[in-house]
Amino acid sequence: MATLPVYRWRLAPDGFATRRQLRARGLRPGGQDVAAQLERPRRRRGPLVAYLYRVDLAKPVRPMTPGRWEALAKANAARRWCPSCRRDAGYVIPTSLGTCVPCSFPSASL
Repeated sequence: MATLPVYRWRLAPDGFATRRQLRARGLRPGGQDVAAQLERPRRRRGPLVAYLYRVDLAKPVRPMTPGRWEALAKANAARRWCPSCRRDAGYVIPTSLGTCVPCSFPSASL
């Protein structure tokens, strides 16, 4: 097994990008293996690691189909429904609460 080249933070050569950088360019890794990694040193802990992919091997992002748009809309709508009172909260319910704010804090209602 070959070891990956390791670069220090902000010193990677041109032609490499992280997943987020690829996405900002409208690209995706497209099945390629990790080509290198970045390491950002930290005090008292291990370094932060970011994996790099080759830009020349990246593929364009797949377009959203009508079915994907519909599934995404349903998933986002499901995050707004309170499981306790079965109403649309009008906002995404925080996972830390698990229910809408009035159901989580009934004594705080006006």
